[in-house]
Amino acid sequence: MSAQDDLLRQDALQDYGVLSAASDPALTEITALAAQICGTPVAALSLFTADFVCFQSRVGPGPDRLPRGRMPCEICVRGNQVYEINDARYHKDFQPDGIMVGGRSFRFYAGAPLTTPAGVNIGCLFVQDSVPHTLTEMQRSALCTLSRQVVLRLELHSHMRRMERDEVARRRIESELTIERNFVSTVLDTVDALVAVFDPDGRIVRFNRACEQASGYDFSTLQRRYVWEKLIPIQDIPAAIVNFQQLRKGPFPTQFENHWLRKDGALRRIAWSATALLDARGRPSFIIATGLDITSQREAETTLVESEGRYRQLVEGSLGLVCTHDLSGRLISLNSHGAENFGRSVEEMTGALLTSFMPEEYHAEFAEYLREIERTGEAQGRLLLLHRDGSLHVIAFRNKLITQSGREPHVLGFGIDISKQVRAEDKLQRLTSQSNSILESVGDGIYGIDLGGRVTIINPAAAQMLGYKPEELIGRELHPLVHHTRADGAPYPAEECPITGTLSHHGSVRVSNEVFWRKDGSSFPVEYVARPQIGSTDGTMGKKNAGKAIGVVVAFTDTTERRALDRMKDEFISTVSHELRTPLTSLRGALGLLSGGALEARPEKMRQMLEVAVGNTDRLIHLVNDILDIERISSGSSELLPLSCRAGELLRRAAGMQRAAALKLKVTFSLADDGASIWVDPDRMLQALSNLISNAIKFSPPGGKILLTVRRLDDHETQIDIQDEGEGIPYDKLEHIFERFQQGDASDTRAMGGTGLGLAICRSIVAQHGGRIWATSPKGQGAKFHIILPRNAVTRLR
Repeated sequence: MSAQDDLLRQDALQDYGVLSAASDPALTEITALAAQICGTPVAALSLFTADFVCFQSRVGPGPDRLPRGRMPCEICVRGNQVYEINDARYHKDFQPDGIMVGGRSFRFYAGAPLTTPAGVNIGCLFVQDSVPHTLTEMQRSALCTLSRQVVLRLELHSHMRRMERDEVARRRIESELTIERNFVSTVLDTVDALVAVFDPDGRIVRFNRACEQASGYDFSTLQRRYVWEKLIPIQDIPAAIVNFQQLRKGPFPTQFENHWLRKDGALRRIAWSATALLDARGRPSFIIATGLDITSQREAETTLVESEGRYRQLVEGSLGLVCTHDLSGRLISLNSHGAENFGRSVEEMTGALLTSFMPEEYHAEFAEYLREIERTGEAQGRLLLLHRDGSLHVIAFRNKLITQSGREPHVLGFGIDISKQVRAEDKLQRLTSQSNSILESVGDGIYGIDLGGRVTIINPAAAQMLGYKPEELIGRELHPLVHHTRADGAPYPAEECPITGTLSHHGSVRVSNEVFWRKDGSSFPVEYVARPQIGSTDGTMGKKNAGKAIGVVVAFTDTTERRALDRMKDEFISTVSHELRTPLTSLRGALGLLSGGALEARPEKMRQMLEVAVGNTDRLIHLVNDILDIERISSGSSELLPLSCRAGELLRRAAGMQRAAALKLKVTFSLADDGASIWVDPDRMLQALSNLISNAIKFSPPGGKILLTVRRLDDHETQIDIQDEGEGIPYDKLEHIFERFQQGDASDTRAMGGTGLGLAICRSIVAQHGGRIWATSPKGQGAKFHIILPRNAVTRLR
């Protein structure tokens, strides 16, 4: 990590205050959820200081902090996605002991970086386990989501601290403004207009003399009380609270009207113009409103409202949304069905701005609608309104501007809720898009045909294999284009095609020995599966098609490469057989000469030829046996009969089988056995161990020592090591030596003898048991072969 990254990280942590704050229960719940989702006993947040990695909100045992150094979190924090170590014992940075934390060894680690909105990685959300794991895509996605939730929680804490600091500043400002208020109060009392000052929560801060006269209350009675406690009629209180919440959000200045209930019970209508006194951060500290009593004006309008009574009765029975609103978007009237459609009452919505029931991002679009209807006199389209439960409803509307002499113009609107239709269309579009993405991403060819054999859908892979563009095949009958002729050149009638046959017997078919023809006239071998499409019984595809075949879906694969591999295998076997037959023939000829007495006069020469013949015969027989063994194992025909065995006992038996060769070179064995068991087929594992010990003897110097080690790794695994004192294996050959006919050093192998198949057989046998084998060769320390095997029938290495 760079010094600049550390500085940015320390600044972010200081801003969050996470290192000095008490443990947050919400963060602990997030780490517990991560552990539960990923199926691990340990989860925590790792946060980086200049010298340490601190662990917080830990689930499971572990230290509070560790010095920075060789830890997976320091790799994870450099990236922007989940960093996962499936088995640390095989990881280049942590093998063979795994990730050591607090004296414990962890084999599995997965972490997601904690990235702030500024793009700084301050740490990781990670999970650990002492056994290997592999996360699913769902678990990886969940780990990323939870890491983002951690950052959001830290952002929330930071924001709350800033709010507390702002509150202290606000109180100081209020104290400084007290003197100015006294001066302003004197001025306001001389103004004829109603002037009221409210705090951001709606409490009355100042009330001039004109307000006292209009309400019948003196200021001391209403000071620091909410405006709706005394002055707003009870039925208007919910709307008044909502309106005030909208009012303090701006924009300023703004106009609105409401009713005031005088102390004597009289109802007055007040028209207000409001603005805000903003603090240093641009937020309202006070709402200042000036108003006029327009009761007489509104009483005149009552007559108009009454004349609309018959109209209201007419629209109340409508199943759609029928409303009127003014040119600012404030609802004047609304039918009951329209209000119920949004989980609200008519009273709650009447008098409110339509924008108060819309997501904020649609306000600009609604403003454009108001301009259009004022400009053209009518408008139609879609309106998005929020239900009380937060769901979004789509209303298709057609509205008209109504202008009458002596009245303010207003808009008459009619709308229908089409939310279900829109959601269904969106779902269909998503399913169609998902289906198309799947078809485009798969490598196999997929196409569908109708009852007439015409193509209804085809993916790019299928079209490419057939040499067409997808649009060239849609709507065309496919059999005459790609399936018209058999592999032997004979015509292939459509009625004999298995694909067509699925329409009648409703069963799937799998064919592996036919050919398809390309646009250019060439053919290629295919294997395909055809499955009929059956009409749904739920009526979604029409009752007349229920239970009937309506088409066929075919998935096919070009088997050219597979057949080429089969041919290569046949050629390999043929070649090896030839290589065996030729030397065997020569050996047979040599033995024939010997048996014929041609060398009877030269006994030494005869003995030498016999030894060469016998040795070469043994080597060729060994080669044949090795080839047969590896092919039998690869094909799965070699059945295992596993049982619990002592690994040390198998090593002793394998060494005993090679004792004659060891004595010849004066090579000795040293066995370190902790008594660990393994779950294997004894005969097959004995074959593998014998091969490895034979190799160790072959490449050991005279008088050398071979170290045999058995150690229990944990409750699930046992490790076997076989180490010689030979010249070792070149680094670039350590992996290749396990391939067929591969050798560490061709010159040494020719001198020592060997087929090049022994290690390949060993790897196959170990893999059959669910284990792993590899080699290491530190310079000047010989070669060391490692085998890890399961200890019981349930455990399998991952």
